[in-house]
Amino acid sequence: MDQILRQLGELVLGSVPTMVLFILLVIAYGVLVRRPLDKVLAERRARTSGAVEQARGAIAAAEAETSVYEDKLRSAKNEIFQARDQKLKQWNAERDAALEQVRQSTQERIKTARLDIEQSAAAARSQIEGLSSELSAQILKAVLPAGVVAPEVTQ
Repeated sequence: MDQILRQLGELVLGSVPTMVLFILLVIAYGVLVRRPLDKVLAERRARTSGAVEQARGAIAAAEAETSVYEDKLRSAKNEIFQARDQKLKQWNAERDAALEQVRQSTQERIKTARLDIEQSAAAARSQIEGLSSELSAQILKAVLPAGVVAPEVTQ
């Protein structure tokens, strides 16, 4: 057992320089690599967070502008639709007025044509009545012998 303890003591004594070098290496790593790396990562994280915050602010501003533009677009569309509706109403009113004017002129022409037809019919009737008495006198003359006097046709 003594021998084991002695060998263990020699191993521990032989490993002391390795342990010292390992501890120095860990300290050197911490000083030379770890601290600068942590500093760079912290700075990067800060810049990234700042950029993210700026991006969020830009997105919020863009959304606000978008809503303003949408409101303007909506109001412009409403104005266009109202103007179109007014124009359609105006055109319908003009069309209705033109149709009414055409109806009135057509009614006038129909009245005039009816009066002309009635006057022509009255003239034709009076002409037919005048010709009918003449025609009946001629028929009587042709049918009755020459010595018989035809009675006068009264109207």
